[in-house]
Amino acid sequence: MRAVSAVPEERPLTLVTLPPSRTQRRLALGVVLASLIAFSIVAGPLSTFQLPRIDAFVPCYGTAIVVNDLITAVLLLNQSAISRSRATLAVASAYLFAGLMVIPWLLTFPGVFAPGGLLGAGLQSTAWLSVLRYFGFPAFIIGYALLKDADPPRGSWEGSVGATILSHVAMSTAIVCIATVLVIASDAYLPAIAIDRVHFSTFWRYLASCLIVWCAVAITLLWFRRLSVLDLWLMVALCAYAIEIYLSAFVGPARFSAAWIAARIFGFVSSILVLSVLLHEITTLYTQLLRAVLAHRREREARLLTGDTVSASIAHEIKQPLTAIAASAKAGLNWLDRVDPDPNVDRARDALRRVEAAGQSADAVIENIRAHFKVGARTHASLDIDDVIQGALAAVRDRLRIHRVAVRADLHGLLPRITGERIQLQQVLVNLMTNAIDAMAMTNGERVLFISSEVRDSGYVMVSVEDTGNGIATDAVDRIFNPMFTTKPDGMGMGLSICRSIIEAHHGRLWVTPNHGRGAMFHFTVPIASGSAC
Repeated sequence: MRAVSAVPEERPLTLVTLPPSRTQRRLALGVVLASLIAFSIVAGPLSTFQLPRIDAFVPCYGTAIVVNDLITAVLLLNQSAISRSRATLAVASAYLFAGLMVIPWLLTFPGVFAPGGLLGAGLQSTAWLSVLRYFGFPAFIIGYALLKDADPPRGSWEGSVGATILSHVAMSTAIVCIATVLVIASDAYLPAIAIDRVHFSTFWRYLASCLIVWCAVAITLLWFRRLSVLDLWLMVALCAYAIEIYLSAFVGPARFSAAWIAARIFGFVSSILVLSVLLHEITTLYTQLLRAVLAHRREREARLLTGDTVSASIAHEIKQPLTAIAASAKAGLNWLDRVDPDPNVDRARDALRRVEAAGQSADAVIENIRAHFKVGARTHASLDIDDVIQGALAAVRDRLRIHRVAVRADLHGLLPRITGERIQLQQVLVNLMTNAIDAMAMTNGERVLFISSEVRDSGYVMVSVEDTGNGIATDAVDRIFNPMFTTKPDGMGMGLSICRSIIEAHHGRLWVTPNHGRGAMFHFTVPIASGSAC
């Protein structure tokens, strides 16, 4: 089993809070190893290789970095608006600062827009703007690492989301503008990094060493703090940052060398790493949200279908005793309304008794349905299956008489007792008998209802109900037990589905087999009670 770090319920699911998965850790390690392999190749065989100057490379590189960093900053600002986290604002400001700093670096780069650069830049302006970018990005990341685990009063902010974000954007822009003005204005007084428009001085190596250590400090703080998905990929980005600085200072201390070009490529990789992860995680979260919405809709539809099914099952089960009540009451009234000869009180009394029995049956059905939805409410008892069959035959006696259906019962008489609920098993038999009677009512031939019970070798008692109706169509056999499927013009399609669920709840099985003559044959099994014998 894989251990999963839990996110507190009050904390939103963002990259700042989500722990990295094992796959993400392996992927990050793979990116670092691939970067080190590429670094070793560049620092070895290609260290002295000088490429021809490509004027279009610098503006293309600068534009790509600006676009990547600003898009990353926008996505992180949206994350901070969701989480109201100062730490997320800090890392968003890091990418905003790094992206904006590339703009003056690009404008002042010698030979891109002007031989000496724009904005009145001097020889050292471009190099020092690059140094400030290399220093500022890890500085913001360090601030993020220190803020991310702060107490909620210090680590979160209140008030208008838009105003807070705009203030941080304005602050980052102001820092970039002030730094650019100061660097250009003090160009003549800055320590020399560039010897000319191509080569760098030895001082750049000492400064680069300090910047690499600065990146290592940021990586260390992220490592020892609570690690999240964002922390993991920020560490990878800082590793690429450190490699970029090392290649620029120690391997290719000259512009447009192979190492300098490779350093720019590492800079591009560093800018696109977190952006790619953000896009991937946002897409993943969106996919999960979409699946959750679809699952919620399916659950809602299932609840509606369940409600329809329950109401249909209740109506189906209550309809039979209510029909019996109405028929018996009508018969009793007919016997009492007779004038010549005198009213038959005895037959009217029998009809009223059937009304009472049907009413009790309806009450038992209702209680049984209620118990069906209560956990632990079902109680099984030892039963004689033949008694259950006789009770079901008594319940459909009037329907048998009306449709002139003969009954042939082949009951064993000495069957072992079973364990079950009398009302539920009687419901199954009444449903099967009623379906058989309705099927035979539409035929003109012999109408016989066959009922039999026997012992199966596997420790079950099997009951069979057979009719002489028109049978079941071949294409309907596989669907006949599905809810809402019916072959009757006025059927609800719930009877056989309810019967199967009842039998399965008794650990038995209900199925249909084709009749060799005509009609249909339904069978169900119920386990024999433990300790019972023939």
